[in-house]
Amino acid sequence: MSKITTSQTVGPFSHEAWQWAVDSCTPDSVKATGPTILVSGSIFDGDGNPINDAQIEAWTPQAAAAESEQIIPGFRRVPSGEGGGFSMRISLSPTSTGGEPVMYVTVFARGLVKHQFTAVFLEDDAGLAQSAILAQVPEARRSTLLARKTGDGQYRWDIRMQGEQETAFFDYV
Repeated sequence: MSKITTSQTVGPFSHEAWQWAVDSCTPDSVKATGPTILVSGSIFDGDGNPINDAQIEAWTPQAAAAESEQIIPGFRRVPSGEGGGFSMRISLSPTSTGGEPVMYVTVFARGLVKHQFTAVFLEDDAGLAQSAILAQVPEARRSTLLARKTGDGQYRWDIRMQGEQETAFFDYV
């Protein structure tokens, strides 16, 4: 008998089923002892249409100490909205810079047999040129991993599941 198990696509009820892990992750509910930033964006399918029932999960292990009051420190899970939009408040720490991702992201969405892994970097991080992770991504695709500064403590990062501007996703072996 094979030890391989199959995957199943997410949905159609992921927004309801995972609500327990969403309520404590809204941008206004994050309790942190240090500085934070807001990362907002939208998720799009291969035709450029917003995906309104995706789940975006982020892990920021360097922020766990600053979020000791959170249910799961350093963890976020947010559903995309009707226009594919999402927002996450992320705690910063001294290790949030220097070419390391500000968050590691897993995307769950309708039609995906396997969830996708990616990472987000801040465009104004002075250490980007030294990032060992970014160095693994073809130069032309690195911009898909950069959150762009839009205002005071706010960044924009969109996820594109397919197409010419597809977000760079990683394989784990």
